[in-house]
Amino acid sequence: MDDTNLVERGCCSKQGGRCAKLDVYDWLGDVLNVANPTDLVEVRFKNTRKDYFRNVNNLKLNPGDIVAVEANPGHDIGIVTLTGDLVLEQVQKHKVTLINGEMRKIYRKAKQADIDKWKEAMALEHETMLKSRQITARLGLDMKIGDVEYQGDKTKAIFYYIADDRVDFRQLIKILAETFHIRIEMKQIGARQEAGRIGGIGPCGRELCCATWISSFVSVTTNAARYQDISLNPQKLAGQCSKLKCCLNYEVDTYIDAQRDFPPNNIPLETEAGTYFFQKADIFKRTYWYSLQGDFSNLVPVSVDRVKDIIRQNKKGRKVAKLQQDADVPKVVKPMGFDDVITEESLTRFDKPKRKEHHGKKRGAGKNFKRRSNRNKEQ
Repeated sequence: MDDTNLVERGCCSKQGGRCAKLDVYDWLGDVLNVANPTDLVEVRFKNTRKDYFRNVNNLKLNPGDIVAVEANPGHDIGIVTLTGDLVLEQVQKHKVTLINGEMRKIYRKAKQADIDKWKEAMALEHETMLKSRQITARLGLDMKIGDVEYQGDKTKAIFYYIADDRVDFRQLIKILAETFHIRIEMKQIGARQEAGRIGGIGPCGRELCCATWISSFVSVTTNAARYQDISLNPQKLAGQCSKLKCCLNYEVDTYIDAQRDFPPNNIPLETEAGTYFFQKADIFKRTYWYSLQGDFSNLVPVSVDRVKDIIRQNKKGRKVAKLQQDADVPKVVKPMGFDDVITEESLTRFDKPKRKEHHGKKRGAGKNFKRRSNRNKEQ
């Protein structure tokens, strides 16, 4: 295995997930753009950091190549994730870092000396983070340094921190620069970004989405839970970052589309048997569940179309005879070829042993054996 594959497969996964995600599927990879080729390249760095550069030297680059790119100051080392026409679409979607108003350049493919220095810089990140936390605590600053990322040439480091309020860290920057002899850049991140950097297992049993594939975080509100008819329990809705779970946004559009023609559920239904109040909904089965006032044990399923019809009649001053139509009553159909063996047997069926039928035969056989033995003795 060459050094390039060693860095791609080994140090990236061990040094805090430097290149553990942010893969991009190039759906324009098989389309050859002859008329307007682009020299833009997408390069990824540690965790969710990604930027775009110009291939001014016309290098033959493929996803997975390690390159030395322009930085401010010096150079940085990153891994190519995307080339071709799709990079233009990504540039419009994401913010691009500029130097003097121009897009930064790719210098060359990383040499062995560049890779060795890069690996040395990555090895310093954890120890630097721990020391910087001690310095922050000594200064009494209300902030937490969650991660440190060294530049590929070891001349600069980015300190990612979390803080609820504005922090004056001018003294901190001065002490960090004197301690580590590097240029310091402070970058504030949120709780979601920190959870993505730390990683973990979610309540679904899988690795956190923010630690595997999410690179841009969309705001999540409690309206997403309301549309999906999820109980507004903070302990259930909050993720490990103490914010609302990102997965609440995954299916909310489907729920919104399914409820476009649903009637409001805060209107009681008047029937001759009494007034029914809404309790819950099965959105994709288009069913509302109602119960009589004061009786929450007996829930009655009613189709959405039937609810709209009852509301229209109630507005005209009429009370319907019954809440359900014949088509709304669920019919229990027993499947062919299957028997319900669970209800046929008792859980205590093994407590009392069953009487065996061949006990009598054995007793009789024993008596006959004794008679035969007595006869033999007499003879």
